Amino acid sequence: MANTPSNMLPLGTKAPFFELPNPSQNNEIQSLEELKGEKGTLVVFMCNHCPFVLHIIDKLTELYEDYNEKGIEFIAINANDVEKYPADAPEKMIEFQIDRRFDFPYLYDESQAVAKAYDAACTPDFYFFDEKLDLIYRGQMDDSRPGNTKEITGEDLIIAFENLLAGEPQEESQRPSLGCNIKWK
Repeated sequence: MANTPSNMLPLGTKAPFFELPNPSQNNEIQSLEELKGEKGTLVVFMCNHCPFVLHIIDKLTELYEDYNEKGIEFIAINANDVEKYPADAPEKMIEFQIDRRFDFPYLYDESQAVAKAYDAACTPDFYFFDEKLDLIYRGQMDDSRPGNTKEITGEDLIIAFENLLAGEPQEESQRPSLGCNIKWK
């Protein structure tokens, strides 16, 4: 389990456009433009097998349930090399989504071009955009990591979501996410 931090894309960056297949929707091509939230959009790079993702997925699902009705959409993207990591294959993405009971879109970036456009480095890697798709937060979900005994709270994301909804500025200090490296081809 490699501890790889986020690259911390500059704040204010426009969300790179994408169109990717959604395995749970018969590989229907879905775009950022059609999926984005009314008030904000969280793009998270993740996969099925990463212990860091497995550690936070239930809290991420809970946050989605709390904030989706407030106009914040979540979009998960798997960019791992499935030839080397078959546990992350599209059919396994469907199983993972059903097993973990999350309803947000989980898209497959086979070419890894979208992950590269976002300068994604690890799983999970979080990017939060406002209604104009300008980057306002990037970094960790909270301080919890597998094995560090800190409670999984979602605090850093919650603060970013609440600041956006209240029209308040984002925190100056944003700490990188930490996870397994994206499995590049």
